[in-house]
Amino acid sequence: MRQESLAGIERRRRWSDAEKRSILAEVGVNGAWVADVARRHDLTRQHIYQWRAEFRRRGESLTEETGFLPVETTSENCVPSVPAAIIPVEIALVNGWRLRGIEGLSPAGLAQLIRLVEGA
Repeated sequence: MRQESLAGIERRRRWSDAEKRSILAEVGVNGAWVADVARRHDLTRQHIYQWRAEFRRRGESLTEETGFLPVETTSENCVPSVPAAIIPVEIALVNGWRLRGIEGLSPAGLAQLIRLVEGA
């Protein structure tokens, strides 16, 4: 068991939004659990859950690397016609979860599923 002796006045640590985002981004990387990340940074798990909820409440992204990608369109003649049921679908979410086998879901059902998984 580890013991520490603190001399002087104990002070609260202050975390910038960038530091919080960096710590939150570690959750799920290489299978890291919230408890693993909290232990690594000498935090409680509740800190991480509160920070995540705080960013969601403010409607802010947890990653700073948000942007747009260029898209090229092609004519319909260039796209091979393959039945949709044959193409496997996989969606990778920001928190590291992956959704597979979601063929046939309506857009509203898919959006609800993504919200539920991201909130877990």
